[in-house]
Amino acid sequence: MGGTIAIRVAVAGASGYMGAELLRLLLVHPRVTLTGVTSERLAGEPLGSVYPHLRGLTDLVFHDLDAEWLAGACDVAFLALPHMESQKMVPVLRKRGRKVIDLSADYRLHDAADYTTWYKTAHVDPAGLAEAVYGLPELHRKAIAAASLVASPGCYAAGAILATAPLLKNGLGRLEGIVIDGKSGVSGAGAQGRKVDPMYLFTEANENVQAYAIGAHRHTAEMEQELSALAGERVRVSFTPHLLPLTRGLFTTASVPLATPLGTAELLNVYREFYAGESFVRVLGEGERPTTRAVVGSNYCDLTVVADPRTGRAVCVSALDNLGKGGSANGVQNLNVLFGWHERAGLEAPPVYP
Repeated sequence: MGGTIAIRVAVAGASGYMGAELLRLLLVHPRVTLTGVTSERLAGEPLGSVYPHLRGLTDLVFHDLDAEWLAGACDVAFLALPHMESQKMVPVLRKRGRKVIDLSADYRLHDAADYTTWYKTAHVDPAGLAEAVYGLPELHRKAIAAASLVASPGCYAAGAILATAPLLKNGLGRLEGIVIDGKSGVSGAGAQGRKVDPMYLFTEANENVQAYAIGAHRHTAEMEQELSALAGERVRVSFTPHLLPLTRGLFTTASVPLATPLGTAELLNVYREFYAGESFVRVLGEGERPTTRAVVGSNYCDLTVVADPRTGRAVCVSALDNLGKGGSANGVQNLNVLFGWHERAGLEAPPVYP
């Protein structure tokens, strides 16, 4: 630490997969001290007994979810809460001057009407919704650095946006006819406790591939919001998510009609220039292909793009860890941006292999 004062960080909703991954990263982060963890169903339980892989790293005990207690326990609160719970906590935390990094969907959409359309309920904190910064550092680094409330992207949205952003920003992709296919491991559904959707049971997920929420997945709204901002015009996408028999990992294939005929080498040069200097986006060489195995346990997104001259399209492919760049690790990257630390702080370990 070299005499540097550690920032106090707490995690609300630390009993889910996203929360558990946050704890793993924060407990070894060189610039923070983990000072609080909450769980409604595990209150009073030692963290080390709930998560045996974290034994000996902390003496913290799970606390009930209470906004005032949380505000007193930290300088920065990570919220890994179920849908609609973060918006109840954020106004209290912000009133107490705490910075918030929300990993739920509650603050990702800027427009309250869009939120109501996709989540079928009114937002209880429209002021916070309007002020929240979408937490994808590769697109919004400057705004994140000045923010008090950061909304980390959904995993599918992160994979799709990173895969297609260079085309839309540079006017190389047409704004209609974009088709996005996403495939996620089962941990993307979270630790569902007693209310387990049968599709996530081992007997249903193993040796099986399933599409779900066809034409209606909520991450579609994030994709369209961010890609429209990049293009400067309204963008509509057709998105279909799929469940893969993997614990973690997310794979995206996006087919984008090209506005100008370009070859693969030219497209790759555009991508390399767009992501030049980025710590966690790895643009692969021609002939190399992203795989989920190469990014598991990390904050990396591996991607490539291939021209398909027969159809006049670019095929954009990305791979990331849904709990990493698609979740908790990206949240830690946002924390680093908020405090002006090196973005690799606490995230320097390479992916896990095999």
